Amino acid sequence: MKAKLPQLFLRIALGIGYLVPGLDRLGVWGKNGAPGISWGDWQHFMQYAKEVMQFLPASIVPTLAVTATIGEITFGCLLLTGYFTRRAAIGSGVLSLCFAAAMAISFGIVSPLSYSVFTVSAASFLLAIQPQYAWSIDQLRIKNQS
Repeated sequence: MKAKLPQLFLRIALGIGYLVPGLDRLGVWGKNGAPGISWGDWQHFMQYAKEVMQFLPASIVPTLAVTATIGEITFGCLLLTGYFTRRAAIGSGVLSLCFAAAMAISFGIVSPLSYSVFTVSAASFLLAIQPQYAWSIDQLRIKNQS
């Protein structure tokens, strides 16, 4: 398979791209206001989540924010390790497509385009259709079944 390194790079880049912001809102990388920190805690993330999902009933925003955070952290870990890669790629693609749509509705189409959210979603779907995942737990499982 000629695409071993590009698919590995894509898998790692997407995995990190989902894991880092998911952990940021839990304060793992530092406190709010520190250099390079977007949220730094759940409270600041929820302020942003309420803005992004302003078109939805306020009562469901916390549930969706928790679901998105669990999804991002889970998909990030799965993509980095290459475990259930196809499912994680599809799930992460759907999640980022929903995020892009919410950003477009709330802030206009330029916002998700500027932050390349549609690109991340498309990259996730591209990863999902790869025939194999080199250097992954999935690949080890296939070899062990043979």
